[in-house]
Amino acid sequence: MAYIKVGEENSTDVELYYEDHGTGRPVVLLHGFPLSGRSWEKQEAALLDAGYRVITYDRRGFGRSSKTGGGYDYDTFAADLNTVLETLRLDDVTLVGFSMGTGEVVRYLNAYGSTRVRRAALLGPLGPFLRKTEDNPAGVPQEFFEGIKSAIRADRPAAIKSFLDNFFNMDVLGGTLVSDSAWQDAFKVALDVSPIAAVRSVDAWLEDFRADIASIDVPVLVVQGDADRILPPPVTGDRLPALLRDVKHVSIAGGPHAIGWTHAEQVNQELLNFLG
Repeated sequence: MAYIKVGEENSTDVELYYEDHGTGRPVVLLHGFPLSGRSWEKQEAALLDAGYRVITYDRRGFGRSSKTGGGYDYDTFAADLNTVLETLRLDDVTLVGFSMGTGEVVRYLNAYGSTRVRRAALLGPLGPFLRKTEDNPAGVPQEFFEGIKSAIRADRPAAIKSFLDNFFNMDVLGGTLVSDSAWQDAFKVALDVSPIAAVRSVDAWLEDFRADIASIDVPVLVVQGDADRILPPPVTGDRLPALLRDVKHVSIAGGPHAIGWTHAEQVNQELLNFLG
C-alpha cells in the first residue's frame, strides 16, 4: 500500500493512502463524505480504459488514511491535495471532486493557482455557500447542521445509515439502480470514517466558497442529479454558472446525490467528453 506524508501529529506521521494507475494525462479524483477513494470504481475503470492516468486518495480521517485529531477544514484539505500533486510531480491535471471533494478542488485553485491544473470537474457540488446568512438567504439554517452533528455524536452508525439512504435515494432507486449489496458495501466503508472527522466535516461544509469559485480560471464541468437530497441543486449546483467564467452545467434527470454510482454511464460520458 502507498502513502504520502502530509504532516505530523504529536508522535505520529499524518499519511494519506493513495492509488496511482495507468498512463497518459493525469486525473485526480477526490471522494465525498463519508466514503473513500474506493467510491470512484466506476469512473476509474472508464478513465483507465480511455487511456488516462488515475490517482485516487483517501482524505485524512477517511478510508485508510490517518485518523487525525484535527485538520478537518478546507485550508488543510487543500494543502493535503497540494502535497499529493507535488509529491507525485503531477502537471496538466484534471481535478475531479465529488460532493465534499469539490471543496478541495475550488479551495486548491484559489490558494495555489492553476499552474498544475488543466480542467476541473465538480460532481454533486458543495459550493458556493451552504449556510444561510444575511448575504446568503438561499442557504440552509445553521440549526440544520447542528442537528446532523448531534445525530452523529449520539449514534454514528445510525446517522450514517440515514445519510446513505438519502445519498442513494434508496426508497426510489433501491433494488433497481442501487442493490442492497452496493448499499452495504458503502455502509461498511463509511463506518471507517473517524468519529472526529465525521463531526468536524459538517463544520467544513459550511465554509464560504464564493470567492474560491469566482477565482477559477480553468474550464469547469458541473454535474448534479436533479433529485439530489444531500446537496439540493437550487442551493448548490444551479448557482455555480453565475460565478464561473467557463462552465458546462449538466443536470441528470432523476439522479440522486450518488450519481457516480447510479448514473455512472452518463456521468462517465460527460466526464470523458469534458476531458477531450
